[in-house]
Amino acid sequence: MIGGGPAGLMAAEALAAGGVHVDLYDAMPSVGRKFLLAGKGGLNITHSEPQEAFAARYGDRRPRIEPMLEAFGPAALRAWVHALGVQTFVGTSGRVFPQEMKAAPMLRKWLHRLREAGVRLHMRHRWLGWAEPTEPTGPPESTTREARTEDHRGIELRFATPDAERLVRADAVVLALGGGSWPRLGSDGAWVPLLATIGVRVAPLRPANCGFDVGWSEHFRSRFAGHPVKSVALEFADDTGATLSRRGEFVITESGVEGSLIYAFAAALRDRIDAQGRATATLDLLPHRDAPWVVAELARPRGARSMANHLRSRLGIDGVKAALLRELVAPEDFASPPRLAAAVKALPLVLRAARPLAEAISTAGGVPFEALDENLMVVTAPGVFCAGEMLDWEAPTGGYLLTACFASGLTAGLGALSWLGRGPTIRQRSAA
Repeated sequence: MIGGGPAGLMAAEALAAGGVHVDLYDAMPSVGRKFLLAGKGGLNITHSEPQEAFAARYGDRRPRIEPMLEAFGPAALRAWVHALGVQTFVGTSGRVFPQEMKAAPMLRKWLHRLREAGVRLHMRHRWLGWAEPTEPTGPPESTTREARTEDHRGIELRFATPDAERLVRADAVVLALGGGSWPRLGSDGAWVPLLATIGVRVAPLRPANCGFDVGWSEHFRSRFAGHPVKSVALEFADDTGATLSRRGEFVITESGVEGSLIYAFAAALRDRIDAQGRATATLDLLPHRDAPWVVAELARPRGARSMANHLRSRLGIDGVKAALLRELVAPEDFASPPRLAAAVKALPLVLRAARPLAEAISTAGGVPFEALDENLMVVTAPGVFCAGEMLDWEAPTGGYLLTACFASGLTAGLGALSWLGRGPTIRQRSAA
């Protein structure tokens, strides 16, 4: 087992429960570092929305993600968390959190259970690749699972440790190395060239659930960076012609925008920028009011009042919302109630670039599902499995990322267990 995030730990648990001796290696001084960071402000484990809506969050990767969710989806994940002795609750948004909100208590209890099951953790072990090719060494006619397993016994792995390079021999390997976001926590994408040596062409790693650059004026940036923009709606027409619309909030940054409302559109916005060099979304600053009402209120005489006071008294727009209007609307439009009202209801926000991968919450791209079988085993390297964020999929924040990481870790763990002749795959277990 290489990688100590949720996917790797879940695969380790499945293998240990099947009676397999499990050694887990991780480059960092401790496991679950990104998991702990995700839970710093409240660990969003999963989401309580209906299954159909939940599965749709995985876009064009749904056909490969959904079977894993059917075996270990939101309900099963919550039951698993409860079995650790951690209670959960559903927030007002439908998101599911542990009662204590933090990741650390849950991780401590999980690691205790894993150690009791015999899982051994080896920290500060950075994977360097394969010591020997992973191609079959037995006769080509070996086709039974038992024969294939024997053929591939003895995959040799190289690790850099604080003392010296170390060789480790394994019967099967589950890779759960994360994507390329937050490299300081261990997910640095250094595994990409290592998989190329076994014939896996990895889809380029790209930022997902990321912020975007706008290019604010110095006046706006210096005064409003860090300010939240609340109770707004964002709309964007994607490449299929569908109009995406959602209410929420986001945050002004030094260079642009970030936050939950932006992340919900991140994949479509990123793809548009990649194709055309920029993406334009529109902001509705008053989603609870219709356009005629806004026009009528702005057309009321303002007398000696300033425009700032007029916007505040008639529309309730002030602070960062008023500043956004000044930043993005032509000065002459403030003299025309219809044009200003149109900007209030559909303020163009031009995004020029996604923020770097290292700043993103998660990663798009990775190991393509076409390179894996249904148990997440590498087709060109039998006995080697992949799980978690290093797979080529993405999903918005809201519990969808973690749920699929847990589910794919279980799939890979049970797949490796079956490969070793110790148990059923996740599909066989679900069917039973």
